[in-house]
Amino acid sequence: MPNMHTLLSGVYAAAVTPCNQAGEFDPSGLHLLLDFLASRGCHGSLLLGTTGEGPSFSTGERLAIWQAAANWRKSHASFRLMAGTGTPSLSETIELTQTAFGLGFEAVVVLPPYFIRNASQEGLFDWYAAVIELAVPDDRTLLGYHIPAVSGVALPLSLLRRLSEVFGSKFGGLKDSSGSLESAQDYIRGLPGKAVLVGSDKLLSAGLAAGATGCITALANLNSAEARAIYDAHLAGQETAAMQAALDLRRAALEAASPAPAYLKAMLHSLHGLPSWAVKPPLRDFTPAQVDAATQALNELQP
Repeated sequence: MPNMHTLLSGVYAAAVTPCNQAGEFDPSGLHLLLDFLASRGCHGSLLLGTTGEGPSFSTGERLAIWQAAANWRKSHASFRLMAGTGTPSLSETIELTQTAFGLGFEAVVVLPPYFIRNASQEGLFDWYAAVIELAVPDDRTLLGYHIPAVSGVALPLSLLRRLSEVFGSKFGGLKDSSGSLESAQDYIRGLPGKAVLVGSDKLLSAGLAAGATGCITALANLNSAEARAIYDAHLAGQETAAMQAALDLRRAALEAASPAPAYLKAMLHSLHGLPSWAVKPPLRDFTPAQVDAATQALNELQP
């Protein structure tokens, strides 16, 4: 069995999804984005998570996005791919998960069935157990996705410990996007040997010090090089406080200019010359005035 703690360690971008102005997926744009992320230190990327507007894409669109990523990865073998496959539908989640693994993805990151907000812990166990049993190969893994402010459904430690006990390495841990260091610490202590990846850049240094395996963040679309420098410094036993403080300022700029997908797509174009990608409704693209203000705010953070 693979060591999932090691396999899933590192800095991952919760990638935006490139779309043209008609809202259609842009395969060549995804290749450009993945080239950009790989060149700036990302160990891998999560496709179609929250930042990637996952729930806004149909099953067919998701499959096309993952296929394009798999095609790109043929020439980037060391870059790891994760897929956001969680939907309220158990059968659709199983199908999407099977497809992602069939394309060679290392892991899936799976939201709970967020439409049913009063599901019991037993019901959530049954749901995740079915996904793992029917869709996760022995040499791959499923990560839970704890983002209760968005999903409305928390993933209790007791649930995840039971999944770990029953399914071993097929259950790899979780992405904790609660934004709480205490939450991450609880998962780290309660899930020894599993990957716990923080979802906020502000928690990167403190999370690594507590035993987190890395991060999956929206800001890594823009600042993966800075996050990777913190990660590498931590592994080398070096001080990270100054680097973390600088990254915190960039995270604050992102949080002040929501929605994140529109902000990130605008800044990737404005600051790095990538194509001007659109978001899908109900999100709206930044106006020129918003782009100018966001660009100026980031430029003012330059040393």
